[in-house]
Amino acid sequence: MCAVDLAAIPLMIELLGMPFEVALAVVLMNGILYLTHHMLGDPVVPGWITPAIPLVFMFCQAFPEGAERVHALISFQLLLGLFCIGLGVTGLSRRVVSLVPPALKAGIICGAGIAAVSSVFDKNGRFDQYPVTISIAVGIAFYLIFSRHFNQIKTQNRILATLGKLGILPVILLAIVLAPIAGESSWPAVKWGFSQPDFHTLWNEYTVFGLGFPPTSMFLSALPTVLATYIVLFGDVLQGQAILKEADKARPDETIEYDPDRAHMIFGGRNAIMGVAGPDVAMCGPLWAAMQVVTVERYKQGKRAMSSIFAGAGSFRWGTNTGLVLMPIVTLVEPVLNVALALTLLIQGYVSVRIGILEARSQRDLGIAGVIAAVLVTRGAAWAFTVGLALCLLIYGREFLRGENDRTFNEG
Repeated sequence: MCAVDLAAIPLMIELLGMPFEVALAVVLMNGILYLTHHMLGDPVVPGWITPAIPLVFMFCQAFPEGAERVHALISFQLLLGLFCIGLGVTGLSRRVVSLVPPALKAGIICGAGIAAVSSVFDKNGRFDQYPVTISIAVGIAFYLIFSRHFNQIKTQNRILATLGKLGILPVILLAIVLAPIAGESSWPAVKWGFSQPDFHTLWNEYTVFGLGFPPTSMFLSALPTVLATYIVLFGDVLQGQAILKEADKARPDETIEYDPDRAHMIFGGRNAIMGVAGPDVAMCGPLWAAMQVVTVERYKQGKRAMSSIFAGAGSFRWGTNTGLVLMPIVTLVEPVLNVALALTLLIQGYVSVRIGILEARSQRDLGIAGVIAAVLVTRGAAWAFTVGLALCLLIYGREFLRGENDRTFNEG
């Protein structure tokens, strides 16, 4: 429950040079804000905006490390939060995404997935640090999550079925043992007591309270990355809606109402708060898809298995927050946090590329999307938007917003 949340710590250390305890304070603050979803009637297990993490990295790394880079992250997350709140209040979220050409959506989502994968395999990146552990862990994780063979055999065995519902937890536990055996990390030095997040340093050196607000020009430069991130996160909104529809059909005893506008206001508010009080590279997303599926699968087993979808989502996030303040849990997974992050990025990369390709409606869309994805990975969101819109205009003319549907895909 806690390993993936804590995996945001290496990101903040790498990008902002945060001390471990300061990054832990950001993770804990984000964890507290996770609780707002079920408490305000949004029946989801919230999480990061994982596919967009490489986009945020690329944007922030364009600025020198220190106060300027922190300001870049603050301007991005605050603008993203206000943008999402505005869409939720006005009810324009669906309309905004519908105005984006399919080829551009496909390119942005695919590019985010490719960037997630490449961030793991960059020279001197996480794979080079943990080659054996990541190779074995990723192989097992992909088998458990995506394999057709495992999907078939788990229906015939209760132990395998339970294993399949645990997401990447079994793989994280394996990595804790495997990494020291492979000589890629030390054995966990488990400590007792409570964790000590450093909120004082966080607010004095990494927020607007100590650094002041970023200049207006930085908010303007963050706008393309905000738009690209929103295209990615809107896919999570749609995915959450689809998963909850299945749950609603299976449990007539409870009415599940998923309101995208309410969800926008909640995760938009979370991003705005974090942008001011604790900027977070992983951001505040509308859904942790893997754990939402696990929760819904148990919920569908009936009232005795889970009394309410809100109880399931809430107890998961309350339990996570409890674990984050327990030193034995934090110190147990600390040596393999980079492995947990690599697993998360690779799984998300796989899903994003698949979803991105399915956003295309024709072979021309695929070609445009491939160029956009490559530009996004190499030059960032602003260049990707410019190139994508130019290609759509050149190839489709007046129909550049609509594109075409040549039935390459069965879905229309």
